[in-house]
Amino acid sequence: MTASFVTMAKPVGSFCNMRCKYCYYLNADNGEDFTNIRMPADLLEQYIRDYIASSAGDTVSFTWHGGEPTLAGLDFFEEAVRLQKKYLPKGKTCWNNIQTNGLLLDEKWCSFLQREKFDIGVSIDGNRYVHDLYRVDAGDQGTYERVSKAVKLLKDHGILPDLLCTVTEDTARSARAVYQSLRSFHTGWIQFIPIVRYDENGKTTPDSVTPESYGRFLKEVFREWIRHDLGKTNVQIFAETALVLSGQKPNVCWFAETCGDVLITERDGSVYSCDHFVDRYHKLGNIRETSLAELASSPAQKAFGMRKKDVSERCKSCPYLFICSGGCPKDRDRETNVYYLCEGLYAYFEYAVPLLKQAMQLSREGKSSAEIMKTLIQTKETGK
Repeated sequence: MTASFVTMAKPVGSFCNMRCKYCYYLNADNGEDFTNIRMPADLLEQYIRDYIASSAGDTVSFTWHGGEPTLAGLDFFEEAVRLQKKYLPKGKTCWNNIQTNGLLLDEKWCSFLQREKFDIGVSIDGNRYVHDLYRVDAGDQGTYERVSKAVKLLKDHGILPDLLCTVTEDTARSARAVYQSLRSFHTGWIQFIPIVRYDENGKTTPDSVTPESYGRFLKEVFREWIRHDLGKTNVQIFAETALVLSGQKPNVCWFAETCGDVLITERDGSVYSCDHFVDRYHKLGNIRETSLAELASSPAQKAFGMRKKDVSERCKSCPYLFICSGGCPKDRDRETNVYYLCEGLYAYFEYAVPLLKQAMQLSREGKSSAEIMKTLIQTKETGK
């Protein structure tokens, strides 16, 4: 039995060696047992065997997330790779991705990751000031210097990590500086993740980026990118926008028409609907009793995924609905169903879509990235 889905494994659950001030997961309401920190060896084997058997296609994509997954130890991932090779049928391959804060990466880790061809995502919030404002260790000390060294160490081992940067209200005030700092690492790929959190009264927290600030941030970064870095640096939201404009399906779930294809497997084997819904209401079951394929195709998960299509009346009349599909359900208003960052996304689309279409047309005409950037620099709209 196979199904078209992926699952992110959390080998140490929400355990982390940092105390990021905007973290939504450290105190996730999943009732997890903190007696043992990492996924037991027998459960790891069952997870890998089950996931390989349940996966469609020739590539089985393993994503390791957290908390901080490196807290599971290098030996844990060495065993995971060994088990993948043990259970992988002929003709199939495994792809591994690990999302890390970088604090534990050293020569041994980097050598292993390079040897086993892991893709790496490193969380780093742009420049030193913004990063150290939010991303602190357990002693409340900034971590920018240590994370920067980890990125450079990965590069020394031939690994170009994806850089994941959150967008808070403070980040949005420093758009150009944040982007230029990330670009200076020359890793080739940057993701921006908006921070939207709510207090006990359902109001957004002060660190949450406002719709207006988010739109301004994306426009400022886009202007810098399309004038100077087209073809050299990939920014996820720009790449996804271009992908949809070209008639293809998006790769990221929050741009997709439906969701529910990315499940979470916790260190005790519990499976949840989504990374942003790791709570008792969205627990699908446990792989000790039910296969991943069955959980992924369960009525509860199908209903969860289809609810994303239930967009607001405002969305239905929006010319950009075909791109964003109404935004991530976690940040939709419970009464109106409007995506919290809607106005910001709209402002970004209004600015970026015409320029992306122009760039794509020039590319079809055989123009190089350098020629396209030169043309766009001369275009009045890029200076707005």
